[in-house]
Amino acid sequence: MDINELISTVKKKIRDNISLEKIDVEDKTFLHKNHDSHELGKFHLKLIITSIELKKMNKIESTKRIYNVLEKELKTHIHSIQILIL
Repeated sequence: MDINELISTVKKKIRDNISLEKIDVEDKTFLHKNHDSHELGKFHLKLIITSIELKKMNKIESTKRIYNVLEKELKTHIHSIQILIL
């Protein structure tokens, strides 16, 4: 899976499973290319989500909710994920 396909999949899965107003997904892989733990084919993403539903939850609950939605992608294509909820 390439980065554009992954970003599209992540956006669709979150939109389909979480009530939100807006979502942006940024590829931050370039910041980690020289790290020892960097794996080819695994990406570092930053999610910026505007969601009243998630904002009502505490940070742990909202993160778990997102991780559950993206379970497959986290196992196969995402090495690291940064989540910002607005």
